[in-house]
Amino acid sequence: MNAPLVAVAHGSRDPRSAATIHALMDVVRAMRPDLDVRTAFLDLSAPRLGDVLGAVHGDGHREAVVVPLLLGRAFHARVDVPAAVADVQQRLPRFRVHTSDVLGPDSRLDEAAWERLAQTGVRADDPELGVVLAGAGSSHDPANRLVADVAARWQARTSWAGAVAAFAAAADPDVPAAVADLRARGARRFAVASWFLAPGLLPDRIIRLAREHTGEPVLAEPMADHPGVAELVLQRYADALAAASHPAEYPRAQ
Repeated sequence: MNAPLVAVAHGSRDPRSAATIHALMDVVRAMRPDLDVRTAFLDLSAPRLGDVLGAVHGDGHREAVVVPLLLGRAFHARVDVPAAVADVQQRLPRFRVHTSDVLGPDSRLDEAAWERLAQTGVRADDPELGVVLAGAGSSHDPANRLVADVAARWQARTSWAGAVAAFAAAADPDVPAAVADLRARGARRFAVASWFLAPGLLPDRIIRLAREHTGEPVLAEPMADHPGVAELVLQRYADALAAASHPAEYPRAQ
């Protein structure tokens, strides 16, 4: 029997966020109908990770794989997820819980965000276009650099006036600074690409600021239920199981 896959997202007070995560997991289930796939949240949404893992154990499973639906190894990945798993392991010491790496960095995320932007009709050969790649922002610098690196790769493959990362909180540049940078490079039109899995309060903040500073920018949807993201979730699941069987061959990312 395959170990169940328990995907855990951060959670949000915005009901659109949980609905989008559930839609993503429906795509995962369609790709692996043989697999028991469950959805959990760290905070603000239900069900919580500990409750879902407890239910998996209660259904008779001896192990599970937790896949954090997080784009980088910031605070939630380094602290919140391990703490929630440790609490379950303390209560259920014979129940094995394997935790996969986070989703990013991975080229499938780059392509998912790129395709969402392309779906708006944005062209790669528009020299007057400035693109803001919007992320949540973190006090953990590597998580922010991941987004900036994606923007730099996009810049290299296009004729745009510029592509820069901007963050909703906790990191620079913010949206006004990013727009000012793009204007200085010659941008006359603007688009906002999404380095978010789901809609919510932080993406809405990005959109509001972008409208205040650019008028009516082109707005891309979050990566959400893109097939490449679903494939990545399944890859992280498989990697975690392989690491549990052969730990020396699968060192965890730091």
